[in-house]
Amino acid sequence: MKLNMAEEEDYMSDSFINVQQDIRPGLPMLRQIREARRKEEKQQEANLKNRQKSLKEEEQERRDIGLKNALGCENKGFALLQKMGYKSGQALGKSGDGIVEPIPLNVKTGKSGLGHEALLKRKAEEKLESYRRKIHMKNQAEETAAEQFRLRLKHKQDEVKLEGDLRRSQRACRQLDTQKNIQVPREAWYWLGLEEETDEEEEKEQDEDDYKSEDLSILEKLQILTGYLREEHLYCIWCGTAYEDKEDLSSNCPGPTAADHD
Repeated sequence: MKLNMAEEEDYMSDSFINVQQDIRPGLPMLRQIREARRKEEKQQEANLKNRQKSLKEEEQERRDIGLKNALGCENKGFALLQKMGYKSGQALGKSGDGIVEPIPLNVKTGKSGLGHEALLKRKAEEKLESYRRKIHMKNQAEETAAEQFRLRLKHKQDEVKLEGDLRRSQRACRQLDTQKNIQVPREAWYWLGLEEETDEEEEKEQDEDDYKSEDLSILEKLQILTGYLREEHLYCIWCGTAYEDKEDLSSNCPGPTAADHD
C-alpha cells in the first residue's frame, strides 16, 4: 500500500517536472528552421564532393600537372637531347647561350579566331588614344578661352584707364584755357561736358572735310589732347605739373605717354 502511494506521488516530484518539454511560443518553429538549415548545408557539401568535373576542368588539371613535372628519360625528345650531350638545367645551343626554360605554353580557351585578342587590344589602345586627344583638345580650348577672357579683361581695364585719363585731360584743358581767357575750345571735345552741348551746332557748322570727334578713338583723343596741353600750356597730366618753359618740360617730364611715367 505504501509502495503504491509512493509510485503515485512520483508525478509530482521535481524530476518529473524537469523532463517536461519546453512549450514556449515559437520555439518549435525555430527548431524546425535550424534543422532545415543543417540539412541543406549537408546536402550542399555532398553535392560539392560528388560533382563531376567538366571536360575543360579535367584538361586544365592534367595540363597543370604535366607542366609542373620535368621531362624524364621516357620522353623521346628529351632522350634525343641527352644523346647529343644535353644535361638537365643546361642552356641550349653549341655555346650554351640559348634558353634554359622551355617556351611557355599559351593555351587558347576561347572561341574567337586567331588575332582576335590583338585586334581587341589595338581597338582598346585606339579608344584610349582618342580619349586622350579629346581631353587634350578640351584642355587647350579651356586654356584658350581663359587667355581670351584675360585679354578682354585687360583690354577693358585699359579702356577704363584711358577714359579716366581723357576726362582728367579735358578738365585740365578747360581750366587752363579759362585761365588764359580762351572762351571756346579748339575742339568741342577738348572740354569735359561741352561736347554734348555743342553737338547740334557743330553738325551745322562743320565742313565735310572736317573730322568728327566720334571718328576718333579714346586713345587718339587722349594723344591729341595731351599734345595740345604740352604745346599750349606746358602741362603734363601724368606729372600733374605745369612747367615754366619747353626746356623745363623736356628735361623734367619722362615723356608724353602714360607708359613713360610707369
